[in-house]
Formats: sequence, C-alpha cells, structure tokens
Amino acid sequence: MKATVIGSGSFGTSIAAALAQNFDEVLLWGRDAALVAAVNERHENTTYLPGVTLPKAVRAVASLEEAVVGAQLVVSATPSHATREVIGRAVPFLPRRVPIVTVSKGIENGTLLTMTDVLEECLPDELHPYLAVLSGPSFARELAQRLPTVVTIASHWDKVGLRAQKAFQTDFLRTYTSSDVVGVQLGGALKNVIAIAAGIADGLGFGHNARAGIITRGLAEISRIAVRLGANPLTLSGLSGMGDLVLTCTGELSRNRRVGIELGKGRPLAEVLGEMKQVAEGVKTAQSARDLSRKTGVELPICDQVFAICHEGKNPRAAVLELMTRSPKSELM
Repeated sequence: MKATVIGSGSFGTSIAAALAQNFDEVLLWGRDAALVAAVNERHENTTYLPGVTLPKAVRAVASLEEAVVGAQLVVSATPSHATREVIGRAVPFLPRRVPIVTVSKGIENGTLLTMTDVLEECLPDELHPYLAVLSGPSFARELAQRLPTVVTIASHWDKVGLRAQKAFQTDFLRTYTSSDVVGVQLGGALKNVIAIAAGIADGLGFGHNARAGIITRGLAEISRIAVRLGANPLTLSGLSGMGDLVLTCTGELSRNRRVGIELGKGRPLAEVLGEMKQVAEGVKTAQSARDLSRKTGVELPICDQVFAICHEGKNPRAAVLELMTRSPKSELM
C-alpha cells in the first residue's frame, strides 16, 4: 500500500508521518533537493519540522511521476497559490479511482475558487468524484509528534469520504466525515485571516477581551459568507470552523497569529514574511476575502481591515478604531 503527499512543508510532512501508520510506503514530493536528501538520509525534514524524526516508511522524492504512480491515496499539500501549477504537472501520472485529498487552506486569488474547485479545473472529469478535503484544528508539529488531533474530511461522495477516513484514522489522529465541502474549506481558509486580526490585537497589547471579541465576531463573518455560498451553518460550529479558528487565533504555533503580532508591533509586512520559512496563508486569503465580500455583498469588516493593513499599509490602531466605532447593530444580524 502506497500513499503520496504532494508538498513537503510542515503540514505535508506531518500528514506523511501520520499516514505511515496505515501504509507500507509514503512518498513525500518536494522541489528542494536538499530537503529531499535530508528526509531520506536523516529521516527528518530539517527545513520545516526540525527535531522531529520521521517514520522509516516515509521517503522523499523530487519526481512527481515517481511520487504518484501506483498510489492508493494522493494528498495535495502545497500552499494554495501553488496548487494549480503543481497539480497541473501531476495530472498525467495521477492514478484513477483513488481519493485525492487536499489539505491546503486557502482561496485562490483572482478566481476566488476553493482548493477543490481549483483541482476540478485541473483534473479530468473522471477524477472529480474522488476529491476530498481535510481540515480542522491541527498544528503540524503536534501532529508529527503524534499528539491527539481531530479533523474533518469532507467529500461529495460518501464512499470516497469513508475511504479517506479509514486511510487517515490512527490512534492519535481521529477523523470525522462530512458532505459539506464548501463549509469545511471556507472555515479552514478564512480563519487564517481572523487569526491575523487576533495577532494584531495581541501585538497592540489589547488583552483577552479583544481576542475573544475577534474570535466571536470573526466566526460570525466566516459563517455569513460560507452560508451565502452554500455551506451548512452547523459546519462552522465544528472542527473546521470554530475548532480551527480558536486554535489559530490563540496557539503559539500559529503562523498567521505570529504575522499579526508583528504587524501590531508596527513592523512592515514584507519584513515579517521575509523572516518566515513557512507560508502564512491568511495574507493572500485576506485579498480573496475582501473580493468575496464585494462580489456577494456580505459584510466582512474584520477581514476588510486585515486586507487594508496587509495590502494597503493601513495603521493597525486606525483599523481597530474603525471597527469599534461602526454603527451599532443587533448581534444576530
């Protein structure tokens, strides 16, 4: 039994390590020759998960053909902005009738497509029923350390969701199934934008009250836009909604919260991102959120301010003042 993970960042690597419990061989595809060599020689992703020993079943490769041919499960774990390009190159080699699971949390800039939508544009029609998405509160390092983690796997076809659930389920990774592909993806993507806002509040020294308010009103924004786009509102109170939102807004391992903290301290975004090896998806997703708000007419005031801070250089304190002085309204509107 062979599984393939396309993308050798921290989360892709942690997923590969988890899959090693259920598969004889897990191939981890990466672009970086030094990273590939380190995984194979030291059983460690020294770039993105230093200090975590990987199972012997995990092997890294630089060839997409070698990675995916003959796999019984394919996981797409590239950053969202790279998904179209990488999967497009993998199409000729992808096996038929096996689950293709995306774990990337983003909304493509410009097209405003979720990752399964992007995959549908890249893949032949016969592969569309086999698409699924995995999301939920799951820091890569904790998963790689086999600490208890619970996630959701959503697919339009129950059979595929159940196959993916069985593939990922271990004694430290518990998986639930869902048919709400839209809600699971929007919750996972937009929570990164709200996490930047929570980090900004922390960087400004605003305390626990402000953070709780951002999480709660952030969930209201995510729910409004997700329901408008066809999601089940109950999904947003679950693992891929509230669960992932709370983790990313409060956890010390959160990249997006870390970006927000530094922005709140007054540092320029380019400087903050230049110091990070990993991608903070919320920066690009803030633009997609702003564009979705304009397209649908759904108000996303926190996301709008994060966009303005990240992409228009708005002063964080001015953004907070603008949020706090908006016209009063009912909480449930």
